[in-house]
Amino acid sequence: MPRIRSRRNSPDAAGESEIVVSGELYAPVSPGVELCYQTFGDPAAEPLLLVMGLGGPMTWWDPALCTLLARQGFFVIRYDNRDTGRSSRGTGRVTRRMLVQAFLGRTAFNARTKAPYAITDLATDAFGLLDHLGISSAHVTGVSMGGMIAQSMAIAEPARVRSLVSIMSTTGRRTVGWQDPRLIPVLLAPRGTTKEAYIEGARKVSALIGSPGYPEARESADARASETYDRGVSAAGNLRQMLAVLTQPDRGRALHSLRMPAAVVHGMEDRMVHPSGGRATAQAIPGANLLLIPGMGHDLPVELHETFAETIRRTADKVLVVQG
Repeated sequence: MPRIRSRRNSPDAAGESEIVVSGELYAPVSPGVELCYQTFGDPAAEPLLLVMGLGGPMTWWDPALCTLLARQGFFVIRYDNRDTGRSSRGTGRVTRRMLVQAFLGRTAFNARTKAPYAITDLATDAFGLLDHLGISSAHVTGVSMGGMIAQSMAIAEPARVRSLVSIMSTTGRRTVGWQDPRLIPVLLAPRGTTKEAYIEGARKVSALIGSPGYPEARESADARASETYDRGVSAAGNLRQMLAVLTQPDRGRALHSLRMPAAVVHGMEDRMVHPSGGRATAQAIPGANLLLIPGMGHDLPVELHETFAETIRRTADKVLVVQG
């Protein structure tokens, strides 16, 4: 594992031990692709890879949640997918017209058009990061597109995924997990090039897809958007990721072959990925636990951090039961 410059989270009032947090590090995972990542906790603990969704940098995994997970016995690894944050930018031009055609499922379009990269390529990136860290297998949790990546990792190399938690994601089957069509114009609308324009666009998206039962304070949402902009945003990269999502295959049959412990979490108020996507994922993976949360939309509310952490920990603990 590379030498890192780290900082320590201060112990809380209860006197809990400090959590070591690395600086931002870089891992070459394939020719032309370098991922930016950060770790929380003891490298000797159980590795947990956190995979964020479309357009989301690793900082969308709240440091408080990462610290909570580290306190529960994980060596937490969060990272920027390619085309987000400080990771490498991809190549290939994707137009909004291409996305609309893919969203409508035009078979002629799909037959002659190849996305610059696929969800499986992003899964390969994630394995490359684990290789860089010298980690042979890890618990994997993914959100939205990150859930699709996590599922693809489990299918491609099941021996390397100790447990799987898929949050507000879907199997890739077009008849489940659909997106509210009213979101498309907002998601495809140009956000402008200034920081102020980006933050304003983020507010509009959050208002549409956030959790009605757990509304986020404007100051918190604006701070996250500001940090996201400062770390680097790519409109072209977002379009490439969107096309990868829209052209993904149906993983339903392949998910039936999985045997690692798995859990599926989905918000009942999710407009980005309909809850049917979560139900289908849980039905496809043998023995998967399904947790549907009223009032939750397409985000990770602070109020639910304990729920997420408990679900990830409980799922990981099943590995010991199976192996025992």
